[in-house]
Formats: sequence, C-alpha cells, structure tokens
Amino acid sequence: MNDVKSRLMTWESALLVLLIGSWSVASLTVEGFAGSSNMSFLLLDVSEIALMAIPLTLVVITGEIDLSVASTLGLTSAIIGTLWDAGLTIESIFVIALVVGAVCGLVNGLLVTRLGLPSLAVTIGTLALYRGLAYVVLGDKAVADFPQVYTGWATGSIGPIPKPILLVAVLAVIAGVILHATPLGRSVFALGYNQEAAYFAGIRVKRIKLWLFVASGVFASLAGIVYTLRYSSARADNGTGLELAVVAAVLLGGVSFFGGRGTLPGVLTGVLVFGVLRNALILADVSNEVLNFVTGLLLISSVLAPNLATLVRNRRSRTVTPPPLMEGTSV
Repeated sequence: MNDVKSRLMTWESALLVLLIGSWSVASLTVEGFAGSSNMSFLLLDVSEIALMAIPLTLVVITGEIDLSVASTLGLTSAIIGTLWDAGLTIESIFVIALVVGAVCGLVNGLLVTRLGLPSLAVTIGTLALYRGLAYVVLGDKAVADFPQVYTGWATGSIGPIPKPILLVAVLAVIAGVILHATPLGRSVFALGYNQEAAYFAGIRVKRIKLWLFVASGVFASLAGIVYTLRYSSARADNGTGLELAVVAAVLLGGVSFFGGRGTLPGVLTGVLVFGVLRNALILADVSNEVLNFVTGLLLISSVLAPNLATLVRNRRSRTVTPPPLMEGTSV
C-alpha cells in the first residue's frame, strides 16, 4: 500500500495531473482549443522543443547544461538556406547540417570536459557565438521554396498525429531505453549524483559528457531541419528564445538542475504542459510579452516546485527518536 502511495505522489504524477487540469480548463475557456486541428497544431508546435529536450535531459542529469541548442537550430537553418541557394541537393544539405550540429556540440563538450570550464558559462558564450555565425552565413535574408515532399512531411500528419511527432516518439523511446534500462543510463545518473565517486568507480566521466554534448548538438540540428521545413523558410533568427522553453520543459519535467535525478517521460509531459499553456494563450490573443512572462514563471517554478516537494517529503518521512533514558531514571 505504501509503495502504491509513494508512486502516486511522485512529481511525474503531479505533472500528469497538471497536464490534464490545464488541458481541461483550456478546453472549457478557450474557443477552438479542443478541436482536432488545433490539437495537431499543438503537437506540431512542440516538436522542435521535444527534440532538443531529449538529449538535454541526459545532459542536465549529469549536472551540466546546454543553453546553445536554439542557436544551433538557427545556425543549422542558416546553413540549409545558404547551401540550398547555392544549388546543393537537399539530401546532402541535411547530412551537412547534422555534421554542423555535431561540431557545435563537440565544441561545447571539449570546452567543458577538456578545459574544465563550467557548462553554463560555455554555452551562454556559444549561444551568442552560434547565433552570430548564423547571421554571418545567411545575413538578414530568408530562403524558401524547399522541395514539397519534405515540407509536406514536416507539416503533414497521420490521422491526428503530426509526422514530426512520430519522429520524436521514436527517438524518445530509444533515449528512454538508454537512460532507464542500460549501464550507460546508470552511469549518467551516477555522474550527476556524485561525479567523483563515479570516476573512482571506473566510469568514463569526460567521455560520456562529451558524447552527450555532441548528441545535444545533433538533435538541435535535427530540430533546425524540422523547423526550417515546417515554416518553409531558412532564417538566421529561427528558433530565437526557444532555449528557455526547452530548459523550462526539462526542469518542469522533474530533472534536478543539480543533476542525478529525472525521467524522460516526466520531461515529455513537461513539454506537453508547456505546449498546452502556450497554445491556449496564443488562441486567447495574449501578447508575446505575456508569453515570455509565463515562460519565465514556468522556469522558476520548475526549479522551485520539485525541490520544495522533496523537502516536504523528507520532513514527513523523518522520524525523531527520543534519547535513551539514563540508568536509574524513571518516567
């Protein structure tokens, strides 16, 4: 009974309740929210966020952070536009774009693991660096007219499910199995829980972190490909500000900012919560300033709420035992 109760009281369970509650309130109060076409648009709108959140979950569990994901998305989009304008085939452009993402992640990983720099400072720097490179590559112009077979895939759906979400689902299942059911996943948690102990246990700390940053860059480039095809527009400013949404979704999903704790299903639920709130506010004709305010509020809440929940749970489970009676004393 206690085991069932403890499972029901997890952060992920609370998040699922929040998702159902926010969806229900939006369905009742926002006109057109519950329509099937809007539900498809909602899922499509969070596809890039979900793609970037999958590897970032593993990065944050190790105790690191990657704030450059949206800039990598923008750089990818700029490179796609430039190469398409130059006459390269779209298939070869996709391969080059993914390689660029891997290089961006590799730069982050080398700076963090080989030079020992803090990932927060490194990725704030590369956030600006990669976005600046995007403007150097493409400038202020936009490139369109991509092949319809690919833009149609990025905006199409199978029934009510958008095709990019099916890609997200496949990659999420693979990442979830790796994180929760393999020795590599256990090593990721060990890194975040106690890096020094993980090192003395024989875990390749630097190598694992380096490859996780590379994966983050590749997934960000994949998100850039989807984003560019979905809007049929390659621009240097594509994805500006999405890094906050991705980080908010990851932390809202129950991943500890200090590492060592989190689940991929929780993060994906957090992505959906963020998507529901964002979609409902857009349909309610709320300004971008309010959307930014809500994103910031979610980011703060996502850090504060799980830690408060853990603190309350620890206090409830803590038992105070009275000191032993001295010999010869009586009650």
